Amino acid sequence: MTEKEEIISKFDPNAPGTSGNLFGLPFNNDTAELIIIPVPWEVTVSYTAGTADGPEAILEASAQVDLFVKDIPDAWKLGISMLPISPGFKRENEKYRDLAARYIQWLEENEEDWISDELKVIPSTVNEICEKLNIYVKSQALKQLEQGKMVGLLGGDHSTPLGLMSALSEKYDNFGILQIDAHADLRKAYEDFTYSHASIMYNAMEIQQITKLVQVGIRDFCEDEAEYIKTSNGRVVTFYDEDLKSALLEGYTWENICNNIITHLPEQVYISFDIDGLDPKLCPNTGTPVPGGLEYHQVMYLFKQVVKSGRKIIGFDLNEVSPGEDEWDANVGARILYQMSNLMAVSQGKLNMVV
Repeated sequence: MTEKEEIISKFDPNAPGTSGNLFGLPFNNDTAELIIIPVPWEVTVSYTAGTADGPEAILEASAQVDLFVKDIPDAWKLGISMLPISPGFKRENEKYRDLAARYIQWLEENEEDWISDELKVIPSTVNEICEKLNIYVKSQALKQLEQGKMVGLLGGDHSTPLGLMSALSEKYDNFGILQIDAHADLRKAYEDFTYSHASIMYNAMEIQQITKLVQVGIRDFCEDEAEYIKTSNGRVVTFYDEDLKSALLEGYTWENICNNIITHLPEQVYISFDIDGLDPKLCPNTGTPVPGGLEYHQVMYLFKQVVKSGRKIIGFDLNEVSPGEDEWDANVGARILYQMSNLMAVSQGKLNMVV
């Protein structure tokens, strides 16, 4: 009997879980098949902060998630584990977030071209530390991928998964991104920050191996982003929230719409989930909430249809979960994280889904 088999034989999924472990599961980084990289980072957030607290809040809330999944009965046996949250992250995040906030305030209030020498160097300083973060995330992801692990990332703001995308580009010749989001995130160096959370998809599309970006739920974007999408020669396909709602009102089923979305995805898919893609009632504390959005079960249905189509989910991220004063956002985030983990495993033949 292997170490993992022994752990499974002794664990009761109906009883309280293992304290301090993600979802209360009994696995560690050696015995888990899926590793979550926590990145409590929000240096470039442009509105309300708090998403850096997401990983810790989701870890705590995950203990309340029941492990049984109706159509994936053995889901918990996969083995999911989260890497430790480094205390150094919080210190670095706070230090550089303060710097970025000062510069953003200057951008919003300045009526003249004059800028002090102290402010002038902030963008390059922030860009440098964010580049180091990308290198760190990429190295962590490559380490896990080389050990045969599946990898997901838990932010933090939406800038955090670029290193994971870069790591996957060294393993896969081509793949597409399925983005759930309220925002297009296609701005180049938003607010002069190369690795802004509002620039993640612009930066992702600079990676040659990413051949397609399919965006779902977009409802807040600028003219430059709309032009980028229009002139992408089909490399970016956007399903705007307004159009999705119109289609539903005109009698199209969500199944029809999902099938249309999926036809634009290549065989290998990375899922990038900004929680503000959901209706704000499910994430009221997220940094940049926007009216409209998707329901929880609409997104899960889409993900299941992606898996049923035979496509392989090669990685994912969940970001912009800001817990606020209660645990609501974290509870929603924890359930999304569990479902995404299980569905990736099904797509890679690690778990079976009852159809």
